[in-house]
Amino acid sequence: MVNRQWYVILESNEVMKNRVVSMKRLGKNLIAWRESSGKVNVMGDRCPHMGASLSQASHEGNCITCAFHGLQFAGNGECTAVPALGTAGKIPRALHAQTYPTHEQAGLIWIWFDEAGSQPTSQPEFFEALTDDFSYISFQQPWPIHYSRMAENQLDVMHLPFVHATTIGRSGKKVVDGPVVSVENQRINIWVYNRMEDGSPARRGSEMAQPERHPSLQFQFPNLWHNWISDEIRVSAAFVPVDEDNSIFYGRFYQRMTRLPIVKQLYNWSGKIGSQVIANQDRRIVTRILPSASSLKDGDILLQGDRAIVAYRQMRKDLMEPS
Repeated sequence: MVNRQWYVILESNEVMKNRVVSMKRLGKNLIAWRESSGKVNVMGDRCPHMGASLSQASHEGNCITCAFHGLQFAGNGECTAVPALGTAGKIPRALHAQTYPTHEQAGLIWIWFDEAGSQPTSQPEFFEALTDDFSYISFQQPWPIHYSRMAENQLDVMHLPFVHATTIGRSGKKVVDGPVVSVENQRINIWVYNRMEDGSPARRGSEMAQPERHPSLQFQFPNLWHNWISDEIRVSAAFVPVDEDNSIFYGRFYQRMTRLPIVKQLYNWSGKIGSQVIANQDRRIVTRILPSASSLKDGDILLQGDRAIVAYRQMRKDLMEPS
């Protein structure tokens, strides 16, 4: 995993009030819960007293209570009560649950992940083009593969007519001009120019002018992706790492074609089903790639159409091995 990054780990609707949610993310056993104000907290799933699972804790207002010995913890991890010590007893400072900086936006929950324990200096970024006038519907799929492979697959512009021959690749546009790729901070923008075979060789991205239109694809490190299908229809995904060999595909279909409640619901459900079919086509291939995680120098012979994947691998390497 890349340290010092904001990772999407859940959708907001997965963490209800008065519930403690248990999950495995980034190789860690975690819990999430909400205070009475609605603020979400993410903690390690371990009581610092004797290692009991905090996923079994009861939820009371702004605290959770360990099921083993009744120790209470606030959202910042501070132990606020130890029944065995009495209400006047002094609580050892070492009784502090592990916590993760948490951010909630656009119906998503991020945590700041750093094995060294650094604190974030800025908030995570979402795609500003996905404005509030879009409605969306979500779905999830477990993928038995490292999340880096999921990300690369959504940056791959060469596989469409083969993996998706019956869906989004049925036009048969096998020749790839470019793609044109730009990197801004921790965002990769990709302009896709796939076309039919006409006897001319594929053009390199360096031979093409910087487009004036919006990018076809965007990737926000470390695990967010946006497909700008049209001004009115979009697809996004979060590639949520569970551990080194397992991830969860959090997909969303966005649209603002219609706002009539019943029509909107039908349209969104149709988009969700289509997106799931496409994701399943990818899943069948991607989950059998070896090795499970990708790297910049893993022996692959990459082609000019893989420019976005090269950019992703280079950025990931740079973030994992800062100078």
